[in-house]
Amino acid sequence: MSKRRNHDAAFKARVALEAVKGERTVSELAAEYGVHPTMIHQWKRSLLEGASGIFERGGKAAVAAEVAEETVRDLHAKIGELAVANDFLSRKLKPWTGK
Repeated sequence: MSKRRNHDAAFKARVALEAVKGERTVSELAAEYGVHPTMIHQWKRSLLEGASGIFERGGKAAVAAEVAEETVRDLHAKIGELAVANDFLSRKLKPWTGK
C-alpha cells in the first residue's frame, strides 16, 4: 500500500493549467506526473472555479482586512485588560515589598 502524497499548490496549478490547455489528455498528464486522473480533474475544476476571484477588486482583500481589524481590536482589548491587572497587582504588592 502506497503512502498518500501531499502536493504543493504550485504543482497542482501547473498540472491543472496543462489540463485546461487540452494539448494532452488527462491520462497522459496523470502518467507523466504520477497522480490519479481524478485528482487532475479536481484540480482543474478548482482552478476554473477560482479563476474569477483573481479579477475581482477587493473581494478577498476586503474580507481579510476586516478580519485583521477585528483581530487588532480583540488584541487591544486584551492588552488593556492585562495593563489593568498589572497595575492592580503592583499596587497590592507594594505593602509586602516595602517600596
